[in-house]
Amino acid sequence: MQAVLTENKDVYQQALENFDLAANALGLEEDIRAMIKYPERELTVSVPVRMDNGHIRHFRGYRVQHNTTRGPAKGGIRYHPAVTREEVAALATWMTWKCAVVNIPFGGGKGGVACNPKELTMGELERLTRRYASGILPLIGPTQDIPAPDVYTNPQIMAWIMDTYSMTKGYTIPGVVTGKPLTLGGSLGRGEATGRGVYFTVDSAAEHLRIPLRGAKVVVQGFGNAGSVAAHLLDSAQSYVVAVSDTRGCIYNRDGLDIPKLILHKERTGTVLGFPGSETISAADLLALECDVLIPAALENTIDGANAGMVKARIVAEAANGPVTPEADRILESRGVFLIPDILCNAGGVTVSYFEWVQDEQHLFWEAQDVYGRLERVMKTAFNDVLKVHRERGVGMRVAANMVGIGRVAEAVRLRGLYP
Repeated sequence: MQAVLTENKDVYQQALENFDLAANALGLEEDIRAMIKYPERELTVSVPVRMDNGHIRHFRGYRVQHNTTRGPAKGGIRYHPAVTREEVAALATWMTWKCAVVNIPFGGGKGGVACNPKELTMGELERLTRRYASGILPLIGPTQDIPAPDVYTNPQIMAWIMDTYSMTKGYTIPGVVTGKPLTLGGSLGRGEATGRGVYFTVDSAAEHLRIPLRGAKVVVQGFGNAGSVAAHLLDSAQSYVVAVSDTRGCIYNRDGLDIPKLILHKERTGTVLGFPGSETISAADLLALECDVLIPAALENTIDGANAGMVKARIVAEAANGPVTPEADRILESRGVFLIPDILCNAGGVTVSYFEWVQDEQHLFWEAQDVYGRLERVMKTAFNDVLKVHRERGVGMRVAANMVGIGRVAEAVRLRGLYP
């Protein structure tokens, strides 16, 4: 467990390092840095849960609000054994810049419980969720902090959080969370929003680099929600998705995998392994495949200083949060790889979460095509905003994205000032 904790501390240091690089490029004054670099609030909660056998087991949960200058905190809740306060703080920091990059009126938040949800029954998962929601209740609310699904959480868990919050208030408040089931105020298009946003930014990057998506070779590391949706949309655009992976292994077909059939295969078997017409390859070989687009859609730090030199992709699109370390950034940039940074690439999820929140607050819901059209406009506008800074200032795309996001937060802080 200590190794995991050290790794997550590194993730937070990575977030601070990326902040400093962008702040230096912006020439950001020290007073503003002092106001926006660190989290506003960090809450650690004890989560005792009565298990099905009658015994009580203790878990630890976290909720971090990094910055709320531009609006309520916004960010997912993850259930994972490796969750730590440092990891949650890093993710909350990225959420602040992410919301600002796509120019939605939210700040950054994040939460998590250190647990293995695969070991819990539905009853235990519900009791854990409600106890955790009760613990973070002072921080959350539709005008304060709006949680959403993340790793190993889903619409059902959001429904339990919404119900717990609403019962304490005495009336139904759907806007306290996003990513809810449609019958409780969820939005059409939310489930595939992150992957769809990845597709829109990859499309923009390919257009910028004059790489036709038709016939482009694509590799997807992490065939979960975001990775599978992005793969499906790229497959529909007649790209060849030649390799994918999940937690159990990696598969490859040089002529392209049949993505609709692969999605059904994974739904049926729980893994991409054993898909007809594919061969198994190693995780290292997957990252080293020659391709036009590599989409890391798993967890943090999967491309680092040790393996970045093997990456042969022309575009790396960060569907996951923090999959490329700062050292790997420098290696990829020196080799001419075009990076679509996470706070831009995977911002489709938080963008449609914003759409859901707006619909909940207005009690007026949109058609799916309205959601898709608005998302495409937001993602492509944000891509062009970042690309403009990248080209005009001669900085890498990650620094450019952070400059856009941090610059917008800094301007809001200047206008609001310091209270008291």
